[in-house]
Amino acid sequence: MLTSSMMQETAGAQQKDTNHDQASLLQHLTTESQNEASQGFDTKSALEIARIINHEDSKVAAAVKKAIPEIAQVIDQVARSLRDGGRLIYIGAGSSGRIAALDSSECPPTYSTAPGQVQYIMAGGPKALASAVEVNEDSEELGQRDIARRRPTRKDVVVGISASGRTPYVVAAVAYARARGAYTAAVTCNLETPLADAADIAIIADVGPEVISGSTRMKAGTAQKTILNMITTGAMTRLGYVYENLMVNVHMQNSKLVERGIRILMGACKIDRLTAVNTIKSAGRSVPVALVMLKAGVDKPEAVRRLAKSDGNVRLAIEDNVLEL
Repeated sequence: MLTSSMMQETAGAQQKDTNHDQASLLQHLTTESQNEASQGFDTKSALEIARIINHEDSKVAAAVKKAIPEIAQVIDQVARSLRDGGRLIYIGAGSSGRIAALDSSECPPTYSTAPGQVQYIMAGGPKALASAVEVNEDSEELGQRDIARRRPTRKDVVVGISASGRTPYVVAAVAYARARGAYTAAVTCNLETPLADAADIAIIADVGPEVISGSTRMKAGTAQKTILNMITTGAMTRLGYVYENLMVNVHMQNSKLVERGIRILMGACKIDRLTAVNTIKSAGRSVPVALVMLKAGVDKPEAVRRLAKSDGNVRLAIEDNVLEL
């Protein structure tokens, strides 16, 4: 029979083993390694500091480029899921969670998506956006609980974001979502990680050691932001919310966005400002409706019908084709 003191000794030994394992794992992570290019960083001038950071940042695009095939697969999956009534759900902790929150929150004003279509889950909740509560990222239980509250299904895409690729909160959430049929993707900056193993597909941007060792809000954060930009921009474009390279699904909530809508219509249809303004008014302040009206030479009801038929795909509504993704 174990005494209380024996149980405490056992728990203490287990904790030491866990700490040793964690230290061993961190030691082998590229993102935690020291960067030779920034040795003696604290002795550099402001100009030298800026040059070193800029030189290291220049490596991000090349690292992301290697992951383009995987990014493309996720783009198509997200487009299909959103078209079929599913959701894109990001989940992350710390800097990765804040990047996820930024990308998801910019989709409604940019593409007029419904608030629930692109979501984020942040370890520690919304308060963690402004203050550090990173302790939550060590909890697998909290990760499973938070994703379970969103009830992921086979219609959804769940993307776990973690520079290290080993954040327990994110790994557990992705594994939970995958077990319930959701398509899952990992976005990480290290090779051979638990997060990559937990997901259906892994997007890996191996950016190398940070200028400040372990400060993954830097190159890793830039790579993650780039990848999330590509996923949502690509998916929205595949859905037809972009015409040519114009943000035609813009939600005209303020004067700047109204002006953008007018200029989009003027450029796309080669018309004067007055015609653009009058058409947008007659289209119910909808740029897609106005664009279809002008490009297809139809009235508002027909433009609305075409857009409904094409699930909002502007080009296909103009051409009056059936949507195929």
